[in-house]
Amino acid sequence: MSLKFFILNRNAIKSLGIGSKLTEHGIVVERTRAGDIVYRINVMVDGQRIHRVIGRESDGVTRTDADEAIAALRTRAREGRLDLPKGRKTHRMFREAAREYLALLEETGGKNLVPKRRHLATGLAEHFGNVRLDQITELMVRQYQSKRTKEGAAVGTVNRELATLRHLLNSSARWGWMPKGSVAQFKLAVEPQQQMFVLTDEQAAALMKAAHGDQDERCWLFVAFGLGTAMRHREILKVRYDQIDFDNRRIFVPDAKAGEREQPITEALVAALRAQQRKELDPAGWVFPTMIPKQANAGHRTNMARQFARSVTRAGLDVDRVTPHTMRRTAITKLVKAGVDLPTIQRISGHKTLAMVLRYVNVHGGHIDRAMSVLDDAGGIATLKLHKAQIAA
Repeated sequence: MSLKFFILNRNAIKSLGIGSKLTEHGIVVERTRAGDIVYRINVMVDGQRIHRVIGRESDGVTRTDADEAIAALRTRAREGRLDLPKGRKTHRMFREAAREYLALLEETGGKNLVPKRRHLATGLAEHFGNVRLDQITELMVRQYQSKRTKEGAAVGTVNRELATLRHLLNSSARWGWMPKGSVAQFKLAVEPQQQMFVLTDEQAAALMKAAHGDQDERCWLFVAFGLGTAMRHREILKVRYDQIDFDNRRIFVPDAKAGEREQPITEALVAALRAQQRKELDPAGWVFPTMIPKQANAGHRTNMARQFARSVTRAGLDVDRVTPHTMRRTAITKLVKAGVDLPTIQRISGHKTLAMVLRYVNVHGGHIDRAMSVLDDAGGIATLKLHKAQIAA
């Protein structure tokens, strides 16, 4: 049965003066000196007094959020210790889970370790550190979004951090660290559309030249893959020589993002790979074998961002704009400008749908101008001018 509020109704909260408070059903509402509304709870749960700030109205917090927080506390008190992970006497707090999560990903060759470690260290651990995994709520996530936005973080940055949070929570449920039904559900903010940056032919050539000069002898090969195949960063690093069909210029990709597929490659890349294979100790093994002992389980390198950034700088390009993904975007855009049909581009890029291909197409190019010239030749504007001239006469 839902509670009825007689004191904390909408009009009463709206009319609160500076420094004034209203309390009902364990919910405390106060108007701050800045004019904002703060919601707190002050209740007895299972014989223990709980006094907690829920949030501010400016962050989207409402009386309903405070009411739901109290209900959740009482529900968990009734459940007691029944939802404890098997073999544990206490629940995992976020900070502990974050350490174990990163350690497991490192042992198993998990993806995006560098940004995930940064996300957890810079913001997520501070905000959720002493919170139980199963007590993280959508409201807490909204508060985190608001906090990071006020700190000046871009929408895309916050979304990447929350993607790490989501992966951690889902992984924790899969590993039995928390009940699957208690994983917080939340949405990422809509990111403003930005023009996709692609390399010109001159910039691509400068990047390749710079990669040839890098101290890592395989950096140039990584760039050759990126610019010549439109493959993803991780897909490139997982290529093995025994998966390459040199005669038909195809690479078998067993675990691509959209499922297994065959990746077409250029004659120039085939020649480069044949030459590199002749130098290998294992001519059937990884094209990018690991150089770091802790990545030995993976067998191959898991990241080339550092080497790539060095080459970008050496080429005189902006490291904030040119990432490994820029090569993929550049290759796809080059195909579009050459007039290649979208289904063929999809076959090369490995996208699951044509709609996904369109997201990576840079529409500001010569192919758009050529398309518009077709409409210009239709004569509509010229006819209109001629018609006006006759009327004036």
